[in-house]
Amino acid sequence: MLNYTIRRILIMIPTLVVISFLVFVIIQLPPGDFLSNQIAELKSQGDTGSLEKVEFLRRQYGLDKPFPERYATWVGIWPGDRGFSGLLQGDWGWSFEHDLPVKDLVGQRMLLSFILNFSVILFTWAVAFPIGVYVATHQYSWSDHGLTLLGYVGLATPNFLLALVLLYFANVEFGLSIGGIMDPEYLSQPWDWAKVRSVLTHLWIPVIVIGTSGTAAMIRRLRANLLDELQKQYVVTARAKGMPAFRLLVKYPLRMSLNPFISDIGNLLPSVISGSAIVAVVLSLQTSGPMLLEAIRSQDTYLAGSFLMFLSLLAVIGTLVSDLLLALLDPRIRLSGGVAK
Repeated sequence: MLNYTIRRILIMIPTLVVISFLVFVIIQLPPGDFLSNQIAELKSQGDTGSLEKVEFLRRQYGLDKPFPERYATWVGIWPGDRGFSGLLQGDWGWSFEHDLPVKDLVGQRMLLSFILNFSVILFTWAVAFPIGVYVATHQYSWSDHGLTLLGYVGLATPNFLLALVLLYFANVEFGLSIGGIMDPEYLSQPWDWAKVRSVLTHLWIPVIVIGTSGTAAMIRRLRANLLDELQKQYVVTARAKGMPAFRLLVKYPLRMSLNPFISDIGNLLPSVISGSAIVAVVLSLQTSGPMLLEAIRSQDTYLAGSFLMFLSLLAVIGTLVSDLLLALLDPRIRLSGGVAK
């Protein structure tokens, strides 16, 4: 297990190098950049003072250099004459659109994204697991058909549409504004109990909206996996030996049915930061999703690149964690090659 973990960690290094190159290529693909567009706009307005500042930023951050040098300086393996030290030094660069350092800009956004999406994950698992187990153990009953129909409705309803419906009814029927993840007066305030209470008051609406489709999908997957396990020979043998039904369900079939959910951890970790961007735009949530979309749209190079690299790092770490947990959960999974004797 230890050798496998070390080997996987070493593989992560070249993987992240390749990802960093692809991320930089992608954010450089559109013609020009944020500063080039701003320079063209300032020239058309004749604003020479601001134009000098933009030209200075362009030289300071190496945007006038060739592509290989720009990539090397962004990562931090080429000293250059830029005003930042690169990702390897913990410097994420400068957001040209917001005129702030990237690491200062995204801190609270990532924290709020983590709170929101972690709450969505807990809500999804807390609702889906008992329902999935129940419908699998009561196959073809009226409750199975009813909950399955409800799952289809949840899968078929877009999250942003449900958000719009809730916004409309809350405003028209109850006169409430449910937009935002907290009251506006707390956005720039330090964390205290009043701010936490405001977040908790606003949190349940986006959690239900975002978690609806995920809950429905998880119920269907857990039902299908559990039904498949319940038909296997080891379950029939355990029943024939008189093992109590609940103990049999928890010890063997349910444990084996969790494999797909553990393997999804690699997707869950980046979704904690970037997930639900469209719903966040509709509900005016102050999370990282809308900021990432805006950074990509406006070609804010360092902000978009830092976001994408951080999400890639989470995906790589999540894949490692899911592989290790799968090996612990399911003894049928081997971490080394060879034929079992």
